[in-house]
Amino acid sequence: MTKLEMTEAIMVAKASKGVTWTEIGDAVGLSDVFTASVCLGQNSLVKEDADKLAAFLGLDSEIATILTVCPMKGVDTDLVSKDPLIYRFYEIAYVYGGAIKECIHEKFGDGIMSAIDFTCDVTKEECPKGDRVVVTMNGKFLPYKKW
Repeated sequence: MTKLEMTEAIMVAKASKGVTWTEIGDAVGLSDVFTASVCLGQNSLVKEDADKLAAFLGLDSEIATILTVCPMKGVDTDLVSKDPLIYRFYEIAYVYGGAIKECIHEKFGDGIMSAIDFTCDVTKEECPKGDRVVVTMNGKFLPYKKW
C-alpha cells in the first residue's frame, strides 16, 4: 500500500464516520493540523498513535503500518498549487514574505524559523463583516552557525 492509497482510505473512513480532524486528533492525542498532515501523507506516527488512529476510523492494521512510514515530504509541490486556498498561502509568501523575513531578522538575527520544531493552529474568529481565518504558526528560531 502506498501513502496515496492510505490517504484515500482514511478520507473515505473520515467521511463515512462523519468526523472532523479535531475529533480524530483528540482520539490520538495530537492537534488537528498535525493529524491531517499525517493522514495526507506528509508526516508519520509512532506505532501506538497509528494504531489509535486506525482503530478510531475502523481501518485495518495495514493502514496503521503505513502511517508509521517516514514520508517523502513535499513531492506534490513542484508547482504552485492551483487549489485557491493553498494558492493564497503562496500569495501571502510572495506579497509579505520579504517583510516577514525582515521582521524576523530584525528581532532574532540571521536565521530561520524551524518547520520541524513547529506547531500550527487554525481557528475561526467570528466577525460581523465576515468570519476570519486565524492561522498561528509557531516555530523555533534557528540561527545560522558562525564559523
